[in-house]
Amino acid sequence: MLILPNRRQFLTGLGAGAALAAGSGIYAFDVEPMHRLVVTTYAPALPRWDPALRLRVAVLADFHICEPFMPFDRVAEIVDATNALKPDLILLLGDYPAGKIAWRKLPLTEFARMMDGLKAPLGTHAILGNHDWWDDEAVQTSQRGSPAVKGLLEARGIPVLENQAVRLVKDGRPFWIAGLADQQPFEADWTSVSLADVPLTLRAVTDAAPVILMAHEPEIFLTLPDRFALTLAGHTHGGQVRLFGRSPAIRRVEGHDYSYGHVVQDGRHMIVSGGFGMSRIPVRFGVPPEIVLLELGQADAAAPAA
Repeated sequence: MLILPNRRQFLTGLGAGAALAAGSGIYAFDVEPMHRLVVTTYAPALPRWDPALRLRVAVLADFHICEPFMPFDRVAEIVDATNALKPDLILLLGDYPAGKIAWRKLPLTEFARMMDGLKAPLGTHAILGNHDWWDDEAVQTSQRGSPAVKGLLEARGIPVLENQAVRLVKDGRPFWIAGLADQQPFEADWTSVSLADVPLTLRAVTDAAPVILMAHEPEIFLTLPDRFALTLAGHTHGGQVRLFGRSPAIRRVEGHDYSYGHVVQDGRHMIVSGGFGMSRIPVRFGVPPEIVLLELGQADAAAPAA
């Protein structure tokens, strides 16, 4: 027999539902995006990695600095939390300015100065994202030159890799950090113009040491060769809303889910960071701002040969 709620039960349930909705809205607009910060650790077994090369890498993506959503005191919190992890290497995956959601834009000169505060023995290396291009009116108008943030970071000693690679050594074990130029640099032509050049990037790799690739947008993973031990990407913000392990706002790429986390495809590995900031709408729910921490290599691997 169907038992209908009485008026008091109905109103109580309606009030509870409204309170839950209001609480969820406050959490998504304020608590999760602006007050939570997590460290997400991955220790993938990479088939193309030197197991004797133990490397601790902090990955920072999609700051989108602006007020009120990513003010400089929040950036300082992220810098301090990253340094506390004592990484060997720090990688920046692009999208430093906020784009259209900013109530007030913040100067990239100060942001670059704060990135100079990141500390790692093997340094900090960066790539650019689409918003670094889209937020720079000069390059959007002329479709020439590079975004100003590139020069600001490089002036602070942070290399910005665009279809380039740099060879590093940890405990006598070499490896490469490679960075692709952005795949969507011009807002008016974002579906048809890409500056990413994988063959050119690989030509900069001159030996058989393992390669970590930085690529702002993860879609390119579909066509990457297996020369890369690990691909790192950002851009998606994990969909900003993630429910039951899915990001409904992020489309699949030929049936593959590249929205967030550790992706393994045909023996190739990619990790997509949820990053810190937001775009389009100032909401995060189910994917809190994160520092990605990579623990690569095996603790019991053999020491390097003399």
